[in-house]
Amino acid sequence: MGGLLAFSRAVDALNAAFGRIADWCVLLACLISAGNATTRYLIHVSSNSMLEIQWYLFGMMVLLGASYTLRMNEHVRVDLVYGAVSDRKRLWIDAIGMVFFLLPVTVYMTYLSWPFFLTSFKQWEGSQNAGGLLVWPIKLVMPLGFALLTLQGLSELIKRVAALRGLITFESKYEKPLQ
Repeated sequence: MGGLLAFSRAVDALNAAFGRIADWCVLLACLISAGNATTRYLIHVSSNSMLEIQWYLFGMMVLLGASYTLRMNEHVRVDLVYGAVSDRKRLWIDAIGMVFFLLPVTVYMTYLSWPFFLTSFKQWEGSQNAGGLLVWPIKLVMPLGFALLTLQGLSELIKRVAALRGLITFESKYEKPLQ
């Protein structure tokens, strides 16, 4: 189990780095959006590439930030019983959910999105809008994001199993949302 926990720590560090990239994407998207709005209304100049880069940055925020969100245990849950059960039962719910829902979906989405990117890359696909950007770089973020989410799902599963076996302590800091 020591090797698996080392793998888990490496995945956590990798996704922390991608989480920082996602954080910077938020700032860049806000600055570009403000700059684009300012130039559009003050000097009546607009650019399709500036609009598209905002979409790309938003996609990067979501796809690269999802694995970090999972790592921080901040993802969205459907809270029917989760908030009312013990920490040990939460570990079981998380582990079962990862094995039967998260990991199959993320593996499948990685598998599906890779050819989507590859075709775009081989064609050197660009935007259909005048002055638009290349499309394939953002399509690369799709399989990358799902692969990172798969790795983080494995990392979280390893931590849950280790906690269930009593090898580590795992704090499942959960706050029931205000209704």
